[in-house]
Amino acid sequence: MPCQRECMSILFPVCMNSTPTLSTNIRNLAIIAHVDHGKTTLVDQLLRQSGVFRENQAIDERAMDSMDQERERGITIKAKNTSVRWKDYLINVVDTPGHADFGGEVERVMKMVDGVMLVVDSHEGPQAQTRFVLQKALSAGLLPVVFVNKIDRPNAQPAKMQDLVLELFLELDATDEQFNAPFLFGSAKEGFAKKSMESEGRDMIPLFEAIVDRVPPPVIEDNPNFRMLVSNVDWSDYVGRIAVGKVLSGKVKAGDPVWRIGQNGSSPRAKVTKVFEYSALATQDLAEGVAGNIIGVSGFEEVDIGETLSGVADGEPVPFVQIDPPTVMMSFSVNDGPLAGRDGDRVTSREIRERLFREARTNVSIKVEDGDDSTEFKVSARGAMQVAVLVETMRREGFEVLVSRPSVIRKEIDGRQHEPYETLYLEVPDDCLGGCMQAIANRKGQVQDMSSSNDWTRLEAIIPTRGLIGLEFEVLNITSGQGILSHLFLEYRPVTGEIRTRQSGTLVSMEKGESMTYALRNIETRGKLFIGAGEEVYEGMIVGENPRSEDLPVNPTKAKHVTNHRAAGSDKSEALTPPIRFSLERAIEYVGPDELVEVTPKLLRLRKRILDFNVRKREAKKEMA
Repeated sequence: MPCQRECMSILFPVCMNSTPTLSTNIRNLAIIAHVDHGKTTLVDQLLRQSGVFRENQAIDERAMDSMDQERERGITIKAKNTSVRWKDYLINVVDTPGHADFGGEVERVMKMVDGVMLVVDSHEGPQAQTRFVLQKALSAGLLPVVFVNKIDRPNAQPAKMQDLVLELFLELDATDEQFNAPFLFGSAKEGFAKKSMESEGRDMIPLFEAIVDRVPPPVIEDNPNFRMLVSNVDWSDYVGRIAVGKVLSGKVKAGDPVWRIGQNGSSPRAKVTKVFEYSALATQDLAEGVAGNIIGVSGFEEVDIGETLSGVADGEPVPFVQIDPPTVMMSFSVNDGPLAGRDGDRVTSREIRERLFREARTNVSIKVEDGDDSTEFKVSARGAMQVAVLVETMRREGFEVLVSRPSVIRKEIDGRQHEPYETLYLEVPDDCLGGCMQAIANRKGQVQDMSSSNDWTRLEAIIPTRGLIGLEFEVLNITSGQGILSHLFLEYRPVTGEIRTRQSGTLVSMEKGESMTYALRNIETRGKLFIGAGEEVYEGMIVGENPRSEDLPVNPTKAKHVTNHRAAGSDKSEALTPPIRFSLERAIEYVGPDELVEVTPKLLRLRKRILDFNVRKREAKKEMA
């Protein structure tokens, strides 16, 4: 039977038994880097050159990016496992996300590996996420291998990037052994690596040799009983829920009884139905999972990340890695608009609640709690993009939901309210520097460092997390799409003053019906439109942007009346200005505190939290009083 892809790179197991590999010949490695520095492409080359594919086998680019959104966005969202066999060695590779919002995926795999490969772009060098993931790896005592990628680019500076990485090692208090990491230079796209810039690059063999020599074999606990920390949870339509992790001690095979040891002391019993090993883009059955190997185990109705699988009922739980807390929170609520239920078939609070809590169980950096009423749920995460990916996933599953603007999570420290601050890294053309610095200042940011080279300026600033909401789109507008922005959580500091991330107001519909060209032509003289002619609108729906700071009620359904003097269609040839269409991330960051994003499988709408104009007016007077 041919293999079939699952959404999280779990495939139908190949019906064959693999001979257990000696633990001394196992290498467990995580590949970490900033977004778009070439991690997944590098994994592609390792798979190709290890000989796991036939010569005539068609392989997609970025084959490890198995989720639809990963391919569409060009980024890795979920950490995934694979393995390659090189000579007598089994190299387990974990491909990790490169965006800071998905840092929790990187943190939880640190307990599963014994070394890391740091991939650095030969032009951009170490970025915000490079610092974040490297700090986590060094603090866990992992030994790094550094791969300077994309040296075939015309503007590559591999020697300079090597110095910057070494400086980063010093800043992060690396040990002498970690500081003396081997450096390799090459191109994942072209499929070569070399130990120095002077040598000739032909293939990836130098990289395989560095991994085998540098990454130590897994440490095996002196315990005959099976023990494994669950670092990931996958799903297969054939065997159900799958617990993924590194075997710390003992062995496990199909039919063995195991106990799920929770951090709270609970220990329900289960029976292992299958043991898998990850190989290339598939999984294969194992006769038994041995200590040191990264395996998948099925046979559980329920299993959560952070639990310990033990061969004895009184086993000790393995301490789970400390995950950095979320910094932003957004509310999810039932769609109560007039057009609710037209596009999606999963609209009830029960279905939304079940879906959100299910996500929290497999995504350790997301926290979900019930809101003030039964139709609202609060979702805390690392950033707006992480929540936007979740919303987009739910949207494709048929959900309709209302999503609020992100708000930061505050803490009370020594009797004062504190809010999260982040370090902002910005790279912009010199002629756009003034506008970008003004945008940072407006958001209470303070520039800490600045350097310029080749008509580009690099800025480092400290800014409240509140000020980052919507900043990326503003920078892209100022720099005509050339600006590069990244950020990293710094610390909690006392709350600063008010930050206005949107200076304009909105055009709000007063009526329900179909938008008319005649009405929109008059409305667009007052601002920018978000809708076109012939679209359904309702009272309280935002149909455009007002240059002034206040909201302006408009009637987009007003039709042109027929009279004896003019024909109704005499001016149909006049075209409207094309409306502004928001992406999901842009919509979430655009709306104000009193506004919501209505997400359906087919449409995105912006609306007021309170739809009725008169009720909104009364509530505004109460707040002013």
